[in-house]
Amino acid sequence: GRTMEIAKPGPWQRYIAESCRYTYGHVRTVHKHIVKREKFMFDIIKQEIAIIRDRDPAIKSDMEVFLYPSFKAILKYRKAHKLYLKKHYFLARLVSQRAARRTGIEIHPGATIGKGLFIDHGHGVVIGETAIVGDNVTLYQGVTLGGTGKQKGKRHPTLEDNVMVGTGAKVLGDIVIGANSMIGAGSVVLNDVPPNSTVVGVPGRVVKRDNIRVPSADLDQVHLPDPVMNDIQQLKETVARLVKQLEE
Repeated sequence: GRTMEIAKPGPWQRYIAESCRYTYGHVRTVHKHIVKREKFMFDIIKQEIAIIRDRDPAIKSDMEVFLYPSFKAILKYRKAHKLYLKKHYFLARLVSQRAARRTGIEIHPGATIGKGLFIDHGHGVVIGETAIVGDNVTLYQGVTLGGTGKQKGKRHPTLEDNVMVGTGAKVLGDIVIGANSMIGAGSVVLNDVPPNSTVVGVPGRVVKRDNIRVPSADLDQVHLPDPVMNDIQQLKETVARLVKQLEE
């Protein structure tokens, strides 16, 4: 008699068979992961909106936040940093370089950045690979957190909590900027800065404010002490005293 041949399963039949192996538990686990990730991103967006509204008096509505270069750059940094930690270095740099071209803010995916970073305007800001940025730090346009050579290992600065770095300032090398400190616009900082300090000049010079804590809400870049002018004034007063003594 005739025998019946059973056809071999095709690719689509195999695909359906493999797909059916997933149980309800697998689907539920995947769904939980997606929900958790979406909640995490939503929390980050809410946090960024609150930060920008708190520190930029020019903003009028929450929707404007989505137009800020810093908002886009920081979200992309978080994504790139995750890839970097998983050693997907090319993909991490791809994400960060695309963000740099679109926003003018270049944050290396290897940098370590805490909560509450605000980059005002942002164009020209560069944050190096081994830089460490604490919580509630404010950077203005043109700021560089850079290295000073080709050495390996930690070669970029560490900014502790509540630090403000003014427009165009350069903080270079493996140095530490203490908590609650302010770096004046255009300063070049090459040495450690103790907490609660103000730095101005090229090279940057520390001006202590009577050891009084600088509040994190103080974002004034202009009305800062000028140590060079203070020294010149002291010299003028000394010369005036000497001239008066000679005349007597």
